[in-house]
This record gives sequence, C-alpha cells and structure tokens, in this order.
Amino acid sequence: MTAAATPATPASPHVMNTYGRLPIALSHGQGCRVWDVNGREYLDALGGIAVNTLGHNHPKLVAALQDQVTKLIHTSNYYHVPLQEELAKLLVERSGMTNVFFCSTGLEANEAALKLARKFGHDKGIERPEIVVYEKAFHGRSIATLSATGNPKVQAGFGPLVEGFIRVPINNIEQLKAATANNPNVVAVFFEAIQGEGGVNPMHMDYLRDVRALCDERDWLLMIDEVQCGMGRTGKWFAHQWAGIQPDVMPLAKGLGSGVPVGAVVAGPKAANIFAPGNHGSTFGGNPLAMRAGVTTIQTMEAEGLLANAATVGAHLKAGLEKALAAELTSGAVKEIRGMGLMLGVDLSKPCGTLVQRAADSGLLISVTADSVIRLVPPLIMTTAEADQVVAILCPLITALLKEAT
Repeated sequence: MTAAATPATPASPHVMNTYGRLPIALSHGQGCRVWDVNGREYLDALGGIAVNTLGHNHPKLVAALQDQVTKLIHTSNYYHVPLQEELAKLLVERSGMTNVFFCSTGLEANEAALKLARKFGHDKGIERPEIVVYEKAFHGRSIATLSATGNPKVQAGFGPLVEGFIRVPINNIEQLKAATANNPNVVAVFFEAIQGEGGVNPMHMDYLRDVRALCDERDWLLMIDEVQCGMGRTGKWFAHQWAGIQPDVMPLAKGLGSGVPVGAVVAGPKAANIFAPGNHGSTFGGNPLAMRAGVTTIQTMEAEGLLANAATVGAHLKAGLEKALAAELTSGAVKEIRGMGLMLGVDLSKPCGTLVQRAADSGLLISVTADSVIRLVPPLIMTTAEADQVVAILCPLITALLKEAT
C-alpha cells in the first residue's frame, strides 16, 4: 500500500460540477487493485459502487468485450438482438421469474418499475395509483425516482416532486398496514432488499415474507429493487432469495455488466404482460455490447464460484471488523456492523465523511453514506487475504476518528 496520495491533475473546468471528487485520477486496475496516474496503488473495497463484479481487467470479460466490439456495439431495438434472449434466459432461470426488459442504468430500471405499477393500477380502473415506498430509500435521481427516494437532502431544490407515493419505515408490517388501510388506490410496494445509499439497512427476512403475503392478499405488485444488493453480492443471486420469496418486479443494474452500463427489469407472471409495444423503450437498452457483458458476467460468476465466495469472504470480513472494533462496539462508538455477503456497512456514532480521503491516503477505496456509515461493496472476487487488508487499514482509521473531539 502507499502513503498519502498526491493530488492528480484537476478535472477539466468544462465538466459540470456535480460530484465531490477526491483528488485522485485512476489509470488502470487488476483484480481488486487499482493504480492512479501517479502510480500509487489502492485496494478497491468500493468496486465502482457495487458495479465491478469481476474486479478490474478480468481476462474473460476483456476478451468477450474485445470480440464483441469487432462485431456489433449497437443496433437499436427495431431488430431482434439474440444476446438479449441469451441474457434474459440466464436471468429468468436464476430468478424464477418470466420476462425481462433491458435498459442501461438502475435509475432507468426503477423508472420502468414505477411505470409498470402505475399502468397496473390504470388497467384495474384506478385513476390515481399510489405506491408504497420507504424511509431512507434511494431509487435514483430522475424526478420520479427522486420522489420515491426517502432522502430530503437529495430532493432539495427539485420540487415539486411527483405525487402518488406513501412512505413508511422499514421492517414494520403494522405501520405498512396502517398507512394503507382503506386505501383502494394502492397498487404496489417498492423497496430495496438492502438499502444502499440509505445506510446499508437490510430488510428482515420475516418482514419480506409478510409483505409478500400482504401483496398477494390485496392484489398489489411486490417490487424489489435489487440494483445494488443483487447479482450475487449477498451470496445468493438476489438478496430477497434469502427469505424464500419472489417479487413481481425486480429492477437490476450495477453488477450485471461488471462495469459496462446495463440495467434490467425482471418481471413475474403478474407483471410480465403489463407493457405492450409502444408503452416503454430505451434507445441504448439491450445493445449487443452490454448484453455480452451481462452474459459473460453471469457465466464467469458461476464458473468461478463467486456467489459462494461473496458469502465466505463477506462473513470473514464482517467477523474481522467485529473483532478489530470490539471495544468500539461495546462502548457504542460503533453502533453496528450490518449487511450480508460483500455488502457491509459500519455505522458510527458520528459523521465520518473524512474517512474516505483518509482511507485513500492509506491505499484503500471506500465510501461513506448516510453521513455516518462506511460502505464496503468490493468486487466479488475479493479474497480473505484482501479482506484482512481492508480490516488492517480501515479499523485504525476508524478508531482514530472516534477519539477525535467532535
């Protein structure tokens, strides 16, 4: 690992100022490691924010993409795209669902899910359909997905928000029932199986089963956002599968293409035929390059046992963090270490945004979300030795921060 990073060349003044970037410009990577333009090395525990499933420069993915670029990159959905059929079949088989719509991002996938829910309601004669969403949720930054999101900070300045959402806390079935009582306009319940941006907050297994039963009872769509927690990150293909349930609608993106932009909406029988030709579309969605990335990602995950690896290494990493931070957990300075597989959050008792730079200075890439939660979502190829390195670098930084005066 390396000492403090030297600031890279500042970003172009022509790039819109929408990100609070670190003074680092990365040039290349290999496995779970990346290097900046100054030659400094970092262990990547962020994975492009849960995107780089196969890590960096994976030989199978690189070869597949190089081959595809020589054939077709984009054609448009005026024509059949055989690779769409191939990737859709892989997703249907692993989800137990029936049909797939392809787009390019998680935001697009969530937007499509919201449209499915509204049309589901209109087809039943409901003029003003309403969708249940959750406190601390994050579904994207379009006006509709921003409205479904439960973060006033990211909503500020973009009102008026879209109507038609009922917001409830997570993991409380009685509050969900109370918030929807005697309301004939409710058409769907929409949530992340594990909230990502909201602080790595998992839905409890019993709660998932209770919501599935409630949706069946009341003829609502169960829509589970697996954009960040899906694609093997928790040790199963999709996080909700730990509860033994199946949603009606499941948006995917992030890890599906291992870095190539690809999103999908997977639907079960109740939602698969809501859209008809002309109801929805995506110019770039399902392009051959993105589909090849998705197919290769799934095939490589299976060939290399990455679901089992995510579960094993994730448990090892969590145990290592708990051991190294045992005193802080006992005192309450660290509130909780939560998550599943290789999607973990370390919840501190104080804001910890400065740790992102401090960790980078020590050769580790992480993020902080919800002000006080360190988020670890590394590539699914991470080894136990690399997990030990994460603990060795990160935990002393946490301890030092907690000792500082507020």
